[in-house]
Amino acid sequence: MKKRILLLLLALIAVKLNHAQNGSRIPVTITGTVSNKAKEPLNGVTVTIKDQPGLGTATDNKGNYTIKASKYQWLVFAMLGYEKQEILIKDDLKIDILLKEADHRAMDEVIVTALGPQKKATVTGAVTTVDLSQLKTPTSSITNALAGNVAGVMAMQSSGQPGSNMSEFWIRGISTFGAGTSALILVDGFERSLNEISIEDIESFSILKDASTTAIYGSRGANGVVLITTKKGKTDRVSINGKHEASYNTRTFTPSYVDGHTYASLMNESRITRNEEPFYNNEELFLIKNRLDPDLYPDINWMDMFLKDGAFTQRSSLNFDGGGSLARYFVSGSYINEGGMYETDENLKNYNTNANYKRWNYRANIDMNLTKSTLLRVGISGSLGKQNLPGGTYDEIWASLMGQNPISIPIKYSDGRVASRGGAEKQNPWVLITQQGYIENWANKLQTNVTLEQNLDVLTKGLRFVGRFGYDINNNNNIRRMKWPEGWMAERLRNSDGELVLKRTITEQLLTQRSNATGDRFETLQGELHYNKQLKDHTLGGVVQYTQEKRVNTSNYGEDIMQGIERRNQRLAGRFTYGYQSRYFFDFNFGYNGSENFAKGHQFDLFPAVSGAWNLAEEKFIKERLSWMNMLKIRYSFGKVGNDAMPVRFPYLASFSTDENLGYNWGDIESKNLYPGLTYSRIASNSITWEIATKHDLGLDFSFFNDKFGGQLDYFHEQRDGIYMERKYIPFVVGLQGQDPRANVGSTRSEGFDGQMRFTQKINQLSLTARGTMTYSKNTILEADDQFSNYPYTTLSGFRVNQNKGLIALGLFKDYEDIRNSATQNFGRTAPGDIKYKDINGDGKIDDTDIVPIGATRYPNLVYGFGLSANYKSFDASVHFQGAGKSSFFINGYTVYPFSQGDWGNILTDVVESNRWILGVNEDVNAQYPRLSYGGSANNYRASTYWLRESSYLRLKTLDIGYAIPNGFTKRIGIKSARLYAMGTNLLTFSKFKLWDPEMNSSNGQAYPLAKTITLGLTINL
Repeated sequence: MKKRILLLLLALIAVKLNHAQNGSRIPVTITGTVSNKAKEPLNGVTVTIKDQPGLGTATDNKGNYTIKASKYQWLVFAMLGYEKQEILIKDDLKIDILLKEADHRAMDEVIVTALGPQKKATVTGAVTTVDLSQLKTPTSSITNALAGNVAGVMAMQSSGQPGSNMSEFWIRGISTFGAGTSALILVDGFERSLNEISIEDIESFSILKDASTTAIYGSRGANGVVLITTKKGKTDRVSINGKHEASYNTRTFTPSYVDGHTYASLMNESRITRNEEPFYNNEELFLIKNRLDPDLYPDINWMDMFLKDGAFTQRSSLNFDGGGSLARYFVSGSYINEGGMYETDENLKNYNTNANYKRWNYRANIDMNLTKSTLLRVGISGSLGKQNLPGGTYDEIWASLMGQNPISIPIKYSDGRVASRGGAEKQNPWVLITQQGYIENWANKLQTNVTLEQNLDVLTKGLRFVGRFGYDINNNNNIRRMKWPEGWMAERLRNSDGELVLKRTITEQLLTQRSNATGDRFETLQGELHYNKQLKDHTLGGVVQYTQEKRVNTSNYGEDIMQGIERRNQRLAGRFTYGYQSRYFFDFNFGYNGSENFAKGHQFDLFPAVSGAWNLAEEKFIKERLSWMNMLKIRYSFGKVGNDAMPVRFPYLASFSTDENLGYNWGDIESKNLYPGLTYSRIASNSITWEIATKHDLGLDFSFFNDKFGGQLDYFHEQRDGIYMERKYIPFVVGLQGQDPRANVGSTRSEGFDGQMRFTQKINQLSLTARGTMTYSKNTILEADDQFSNYPYTTLSGFRVNQNKGLIALGLFKDYEDIRNSATQNFGRTAPGDIKYKDINGDGKIDDTDIVPIGATRYPNLVYGFGLSANYKSFDASVHFQGAGKSSFFINGYTVYPFSQGDWGNILTDVVESNRWILGVNEDVNAQYPRLSYGGSANNYRASTYWLRESSYLRLKTLDIGYAIPNGFTKRIGIKSARLYAMGTNLLTFSKFKLWDPEMNSSNGQAYPLAKTITLGLTINL
């Protein structure tokens, strides 16, 4: 009887437990309100179910939320700037939450790395996270905002032309002279361009700089990697954000040239110094000065005539996101219209000849929970760009603007005929800019990607699979519609009736058209297995990734069969991580890469890397004695990465030719006994393989005083071996003809440091932040294909990549006695006032053996920035300075060498305003310009220290002042928040070089100037 009663009780308990368990699985509706400590409702708080990502909601503008869950599950409440809270669901189905403001901790910062997000405290490699709020630029490319804002990035902008005004940039400088130097740019895991992405679409932006963070990319990571993650939708709320900016652009520098009378006087001076008759008499100088005969003696400032004072730019963006527990979306669109600074002909009604650029961007990211453990992400993005240009080419326009002197020709003669000296570069600037038709460049990019994330906890806890497929199409079209009017040139003297004597220099060209199209298709397939495990104080992680890529040209093949062959790469990569008690960390990374550009046996290579870190601030003895130290992490990494970029396709294949100039010589080297025949036009290089970079990095991450002061510092050292280059100095006795063979013979060393620091302070309602960044890099060529020389300074080895080389100037010759007592200069006749050079090798003559390395390189070796931002109530302001140094360049050309091409070439006002050598007036041997010489002086136009200029500068890069419209007002008109702001870009530039913008590093200034911009903007959140 007792046994029966006991069995009955057990049965009743089992039924009760089963009922309870089933009841816990029944979905229930949870409601509540989320507020802050001031009991103000919080809008946009994410409410999710723990361990079920994607299944959640968000609070509305009253702080209310509704979500379906099961009892005894955990609800997670999270919002940026507040501490995360987890609440267990029990019987109470109404859960109100009070979120506490989170203290900023550097250790908790999350940064995006090669294989996913990591807490900053656990990162062992050199990674820079870009503060998106500091990337402020009114142009179409965010690359213009990188210099001085991002540690490890060196950038230079060489043109301000709309649509072509993006900066070149390098991660930690240039460390090779062979293959490509550009960084790998990945957007959502797929290789794409940085210039076409809208900054409003970016969620996170990271720079990977050392071997441990880039080894997983193998052959693609040698020059560093840029990782961009775009925004995704949030659950159960619709957020609409809009921005509009209107900018007015002027020029930072405009080269200044002398007027007509000064030009004519200088021309006379240049002829007198050559013992020649002056070109203009006093009567003609009078006519020019008083502009009494504009046909024969014009005086035109071509730069002022055909460059506007400024131009407008408009930029707008709109994005919205939202969704529910099963799907989320983020959709955006943006538009930019950059106006050009060329003057146009108002009589042209049907087309525009200005340099304008328009671009439309679009993006749609959709996340769908197919199951509780399966997440599907689909992304579609792209851009359509249209660049409009004058019919004259870029080079022709700027050569003519700076070459056409003020007294050579008028725009038109008084009888209406167009003046022209003839030829493309010597064409009338008015014709090139307004009368020669126009050019349209179209660029269309379509980018699609699909990502599948599968949680594999059913197999083992912490296992996850990620698969990606990307398909991109790029098309570029160019149409040039050309025409020009008849051109005429007047004789210097009128006929006996006082009429112009005109000679036709250019015949009329009726409208013609040329078009061109290029395109390519790029496919990417990736698969990843992720595993993470926490075992008490031990953290384990691992990733294995397989990638295959192919790119193929889709147009403009021509007859080159190789252009139609796909370019393929394969990669198997992996990563293993270990951490102990948030103090000690170790990473091992590898990339096993294959490239179709090499012969069999050389196509695959392994690129490993290791790194480790020690966070001293987590040690007990540090916590007890130095409580103000929040983080002090020492990092070190070592590894190898590769580069397979090269200008030649399939270098292991030979090519042949029947070119008569590549026949066989059966006589002496200097004889003409050349017979045609089938010969090599390219020698096969079967052993060509990877360019390999061996990298070391020693870094320090720190944060002190409750994270008020923090930053990171890195020292890096890299040796690049196997640099691919052409063998130019193989002896003739080998018997090779045609193109020289190529080989992995070059080697360089690059080292330097980069870092960034930040200090924040809050005083009542005033918040201040000061920041600074610096990057310094110096490279040295260790090995190159140098010809033997008795003078080591003539080789490439031992000096920098792109090292400037020239003669050393000792000033100017004082008199003929000085010339006789100096080394013979073999560059033509010399006279007093000409440049005197140093005899380096002491052989008594000046020639090419006296050319030595001088100055630095054209590209900056030092880039830095610093700034301050402040917030007070509804007002905010920020200022940022950016500078560059350790670079130099030669100035040359007909504007720098007055009258070097006769009467072709304007004369810089600097020639007149500076200290120049003048016979009998100023015979200073240290004058800034040598004696003027009509027709040129080969001796004075050599690259030398005389013409070497430093391109270092410091500029006020951005000044931003904003006002957040009070919420009380915005809510009444249905807007969550709004901000008005004014921003200035490139407002001030400080530099010793004043002729044109020093950042352009142009040798002759013949380039579209960089822009100085004033912007008014409005951002709205609905």
